[in-house]
Amino acid sequence: VHVHVLKAFIKPFIVTFFIVMFVLLMLFLFKYIDDLIGKGFEWYVILELLWYASAAQISMAMPLAMLLSSIMTFGNLGESYELVAIKAAGISLRKAMMPLIILVGFISVSSFFFSDYILPITNLKMGSLLYDVRNKKADFLIKDGIFNNSIPGYSIRAQNKSKDGTILYNLIIYQHGNISRGTNVLLAKEGVMYNSRDNNYMILKLKDGVRYEETTAGDRSYNPRQQYTRYYFKQTEQKFDMSTFQMKRTDQELFSSHSMMLNLKQLKYYTDSTTNILDSIRGRIFNEIKSNYKLFNTYQASHNKLLSNGKSTVHYKQSFEEIIPSDKRLMAINNSLTDTRYIKEVLEMKSKSDKDFASTIIRYIIEYQKKFTLAASCLLLFSIGAPLGAIIRKGGLGLPVVMAIIFFLIYHIISTVAEKSAKEGNIDPVLGIWMAIIVLTPLAIFLTYKAATDSAIFDIENYKLAVTKFFIKLKTFFSKKVGKNEGAK
Repeated sequence: VHVHVLKAFIKPFIVTFFIVMFVLLMLFLFKYIDDLIGKGFEWYVILELLWYASAAQISMAMPLAMLLSSIMTFGNLGESYELVAIKAAGISLRKAMMPLIILVGFISVSSFFFSDYILPITNLKMGSLLYDVRNKKADFLIKDGIFNNSIPGYSIRAQNKSKDGTILYNLIIYQHGNISRGTNVLLAKEGVMYNSRDNNYMILKLKDGVRYEETTAGDRSYNPRQQYTRYYFKQTEQKFDMSTFQMKRTDQELFSSHSMMLNLKQLKYYTDSTTNILDSIRGRIFNEIKSNYKLFNTYQASHNKLLSNGKSTVHYKQSFEEIIPSDKRLMAINNSLTDTRYIKEVLEMKSKSDKDFASTIIRYIIEYQKKFTLAASCLLLFSIGAPLGAIIRKGGLGLPVVMAIIFFLIYHIISTVAEKSAKEGNIDPVLGIWMAIIVLTPLAIFLTYKAATDSAIFDIENYKLAVTKFFIKLKTFFSKKVGKNEGAK
């Protein structure tokens, strides 16, 4: 029985996992399609990006595949009355599910180690590669009759070009120099375009043209000594630097301190160090304010003096007025206002950095807790899907898929909203990350209880029968009431 249940679960789990992964990768491509098209990437760059993206999507694909496959497995077993046969043989649903519980537990533990050791490295490599991909310029492309300004310092227009795009006709090339050098214009009837061996330069072999050079004396005002030079040529070459169009790989160390690129030990270290930095900044701000808060120091010294003399606080106001003579009170008020403005400016200036450090700490805490929620979500969604499939007793890709999508959307919406609130500081970050699991755990317990007691809460016929009985009772009640009224008349 246990082997049969395992076989019935593993195949749908593998199939649904790869289907979900495919859908998530397509969504990833649709999201960044504008950053990938027209930039001339090699096939292995796209493949590398998809490989890293697929590893990063496991945190979402695994729980969904777990939920969908568990519903399908127990839905198929219930629809074919195999669950009935298992229970008739004296094996409870809990015992029948025990090998699956062990397997799911093993998958959950594996997902925890994956999120702690592999996922940070994957996020680092994907983040750096995606940054380079998005910042790469589009390939140099000449369109008929349109100026191309992609190459710094040049504007190039061709009236038309050959089918393969390598031969350009009726070319105009503007070279924009600085103010002292002026502007150069080059006209040619034909130009053959090709790249250098190292692909760092584009070379235009120009034929039958003229080059106009303008040289100014330092400004754009009229100058009688301004020179104009004109060169005719039968054939010449113009070289353009294409290094700006090549994808440059950024050092991955620049992204290594991001919360998504850290494991548990690193997150713990960065959280503690950032907290210490924030505490030291707040301490310095407090000491800086306190040292400039002259009125407060005077007030405190006066208060201590009165306490040492044993005077009552009732006479404190009179004693304070006695300390500051009337001819110096205006100066004291002005000094107090100056100190107050200074304190306000210091707090406004430091509040942004304080908020940034606090947000960074919250992100570290959130990522720390996410290492555990992936494993917990796999267990939770299996605990929902398995009893749900046993209750609905429907297999295939119909009702199980609908139910899986509904429950996964509930889980995803709760977790997303709670995580956003946690990042904004509205709720505790630990509570925000675990909110979806806390909310849905009672549902999993309820469904497990109903499946163990052979409840038919999703049986539509039972609800139809209950509604029919309700209307019959309602009709009988009104009939009796009408009969009593007629008898009274």
